[in-house]
Amino acid sequence: MGACALVVASVAAVPAAGAEGTPGGRCPGSALPHVPGAAHQQADCLDELTTAGTVVSGHTDPADFAGLTPKDLPTPSGVPGLQIDGYFPDTSTTNTNHGWNHDAQFVIRLPDHWNGGLVVSGTPANREQYANDRAISDWVLSRGYAFAATDKGNTGPAFYRDGRRPGDAVAEWNKRVTQLTRAARAVVTQRYHRPPVRTLATGLSNGGYLVRWQLENHPELYDGGVDWEGTLWRSDGPNPLTFLPPALRAYPVYAAGGAGAEDAWKTMRKAGYPAGSEFLWPYHHQVYWDLTQRIYREEADPDFDGATEAGTPYCAPGTPGCDADYDYATRPPAVHRAVDRIALTGRIGKPLITLHGTLDALLPISKDSDVYARMVHRAGRGALLRYYRIEDGTHVDSLVDAHPDKLRPIVPCHRSAFAALEQWLTGKGRPPADHTVQRPADADPATLLTSCPLD
Repeated sequence: MGACALVVASVAAVPAAGAEGTPGGRCPGSALPHVPGAAHQQADCLDELTTAGTVVSGHTDPADFAGLTPKDLPTPSGVPGLQIDGYFPDTSTTNTNHGWNHDAQFVIRLPDHWNGGLVVSGTPANREQYANDRAISDWVLSRGYAFAATDKGNTGPAFYRDGRRPGDAVAEWNKRVTQLTRAARAVVTQRYHRPPVRTLATGLSNGGYLVRWQLENHPELYDGGVDWEGTLWRSDGPNPLTFLPPALRAYPVYAAGGAGAEDAWKTMRKAGYPAGSEFLWPYHHQVYWDLTQRIYREEADPDFDGATEAGTPYCAPGTPGCDADYDYATRPPAVHRAVDRIALTGRIGKPLITLHGTLDALLPISKDSDVYARMVHRAGRGALLRYYRIEDGTHVDSLVDAHPDKLRPIVPCHRSAFAALEQWLTGKGRPPADHTVQRPADADPATLLTSCPLD
């Protein structure tokens, strides 16, 4: 969620990919794969599938992954192969990539040197299909995995316009990940003449929510997953609509100082915002909390503000239809049913590793992954879960650039977790038990970009 990781979508369009076929003569084999169910697809054989090449060739959209990773994150290279871009049938038109003006767009990347695995991801925020390219795609491609990602079927801050009833837009996200997983497995089989030996789901923020939902509802499609600070939706709370309104009410009072500041700070803490994250609150107030609350509330509860669409930005408490006054617990049963349509249960069916930063000021850890871990254990699925709290991690890794002395990036922890999942699934070693991954006291910022031991 949030502006960089949950709500703001990129607006720059990717240049249209080249003509269908095999430019440059790469891509061994004569037949190009067909994506089952796609309404349109185009294939391009590339000398470089990572962003080291796709930024220049126009096979990604840098605006789509802007702000998600530290600026100095190394970029792997040396991964030639086939990229397929396309879209599935859909009626919404928010995604303008390639000039298609068509949602349900996807990207599938098939490296020449394949390790037998497939990684599938839905995007964070309301971003388009290239949002994971720096954080996830580059790295898994460099390890030999095929990679597939979807725009989730709707994009942009007005995503809630998609669908006919409350909850439809988010429910479509789950459908599109399932659809792409099935199609990508078939494409991999066509390309390499054998099915994937391992299919893994991973994603951050809204993409982490999708990992949880897929392993709960379609475990037959996956061998496991890594959830990076996934959004928690529960019809009885907590969920973003329960902890964002207190921040909208209390933070301005806290920031103003004076007699009410201490009580406002206590309200923030009670709502879940972690002690020690106060330095992040001004940015989150400016960029994340207000917009996130309004557009996700509009998705679940459009009647709250009457004919107004997605509320009034930065309205003062007491203003009619103000999201700062929103009280999810007292809203009509239909609102709770809308959230229940997208809610998580904890009943995962395949191994899952969850990561969450202790200084997450958008999805507070005590109201999100701490709760989800308890849900998994209550559902009797605890043996399938490993949960690592990342000390000094926050929701958006790019904030590490502004606060290198206070924050650590989570991207290397995600890579460690992914490697740990590989070991777990191959029987070569069980990941460590749930714990908080401490930030080394004397860690060099450059080392933190590439190293995050989980034990």
